[in-house]
Amino acid sequence: MGIDELELRLGSDADREWIYRLRHEVYARELGQHPANDAGQLGDELDEGNVYIVAVYQGRPVGFISVTPPWAGRYSIDKYLRRTEHPVLREDGLFEIRILTVDQAQRGRMTGKLLMYAALRWVTAHGGRTIVALGRSELLPMYRELGLTSTGIPVRAGAVVFELLTGEVAGLAEQTLRRYGPVLRDLEPKVRWRLEAPFLPGAGGCEHGGTSIGALGRRFDTLQAHGDVVPADVLDAWFPPAPGATAALAVHQDWMVRTSPPAQAEGLIEEIGARRGLPAEAIAVGAGSSELIFRAFRGWLEASSRVLLIDPSYGEYAHVVERVIGCRADRFALRRQEDWRIDPDRLREALRERYDLVVVVNPNNPTGVHLDADDLCQVLAAAPGGTRFWIDEAYVGYAGPGQSLEPYAATADNAIVCTSLSKMYALSGLRVAYLTGPAQTVAELRRWSPPWGVSLPAQVAAVHALRDPAYYAGRWAQTGALRGELAAELTAIGEDAHVQEAMANFVLLTLAHGGPGAARLVRRCQERGVFLRDLSPMSPAFEGRTVRIAVREPAANARIAATVTAALHDLRNPV
Repeated sequence: MGIDELELRLGSDADREWIYRLRHEVYARELGQHPANDAGQLGDELDEGNVYIVAVYQGRPVGFISVTPPWAGRYSIDKYLRRTEHPVLREDGLFEIRILTVDQAQRGRMTGKLLMYAALRWVTAHGGRTIVALGRSELLPMYRELGLTSTGIPVRAGAVVFELLTGEVAGLAEQTLRRYGPVLRDLEPKVRWRLEAPFLPGAGGCEHGGTSIGALGRRFDTLQAHGDVVPADVLDAWFPPAPGATAALAVHQDWMVRTSPPAQAEGLIEEIGARRGLPAEAIAVGAGSSELIFRAFRGWLEASSRVLLIDPSYGEYAHVVERVIGCRADRFALRRQEDWRIDPDRLREALRERYDLVVVVNPNNPTGVHLDADDLCQVLAAAPGGTRFWIDEAYVGYAGPGQSLEPYAATADNAIVCTSLSKMYALSGLRVAYLTGPAQTVAELRRWSPPWGVSLPAQVAAVHALRDPAYYAGRWAQTGALRGELAAELTAIGEDAHVQEAMANFVLLTLAHGGPGAARLVRRCQERGVFLRDLSPMSPAFEGRTVRIAVREPAANARIAATVTAALHDLRNPV
């Protein structure tokens, strides 16, 4: 079989007939798992929630695999096993891989392995964290070769014996790339890959927005083209920094780019303290919030630590906790039907499990929902002793005055507040942030900090920005008005898309079941120079249907709304 003639794509309704015929041929006639029937077709009640990935060779279907996502509500394993009795079946973000089936003439070739790989890529692109599968006993070597682990739990269905297999998605992805990277890179230009997820994953690390910057060239050779794209996939400010910051950067740029900054950023720390009413010993600065996250978490956590993360939330936290440090992370699941609200009573109940670290992004990104400061303070005060909280306040300015927990963190012993100056103060390119916490904790973090960690342009710009609160208050108010206008324009699309305003500089657009998914919409808009953020990889809670759209200036917002409207029309009405 010429691999360059093999196509992998999502199955359509039109594919169901041959899928059901092949299922009957293999699982009824060949294996005896099910009784044969006169219709010669085999389906089941789970098919409405399943996703089929199919393999087609020279225009002829030769195999398929099915994925059951968590939002389907049930799995085929439920017919054989009680989830309450098996810890692996109680994991969050659980996807079931089912009925890998290959036409007899194609067995022993790459078709089956590529279908398994395609299923892994699809699950990864939809926020999956754990895979389970019922693997036929005689195929266990292939499943193990692909990284799945047998639990040793047998399951009999008709004449066929299966074993329950499992695998952690991130680990499977890393192992696959490590073992088969050269082979996959060789196959990439040959296989006709028609799935929404790219054939090969990106470089290691957490997936972020900001794909739009790639439109300017990897080595920044076409910076002048930045006005041709709408970067609504990343939450950078649509407005410029405060006039004082801009002037200082412009007037002194030649000197600043060749001059070393103050090694410990003492002046910036003093300015933050003065503006926020905080003691200098309660403040530590860093080159953006991510740098502070990596520095602090690697010092506080180890493999045996227990962490509670809000889900969905900013993906960097899960990446650092689970992939960099390698410790356990439980999820406090937010619910779409509750508008993604963090219920303080439910959170207090979850904290009885006693965690070493609890991460709360407030207002939350990417859901955009804010938990009132008083309610959050009550949660912190009632938490078991020894529980440390990390409160990310990157967007707290949008929540209004009095909503920051910085004063609490400076005097209590169980909270650290991380504050980015990137998004709220239009300094994303300069990378500057700070945290507030108990003096002893802050002193420890400062000892772990290398000298000159924050550049001179960043320190100068941050100081001048903090001195102009009135300018930013006006810009944040403008952002709220623009957000409302953008939401109204998107709402006009109709019932196929639900729009939710965030308590920040973005809106969420959730597409209806049965229509185009988030990945297809994002890709179609990107072709027209409008970049949006598909939230699917962040959490299975988004069900592959939710897009985050950053607020931009009025003309760009109008272009976003027009492009999304046209893209959805085209996707619903293909030529």
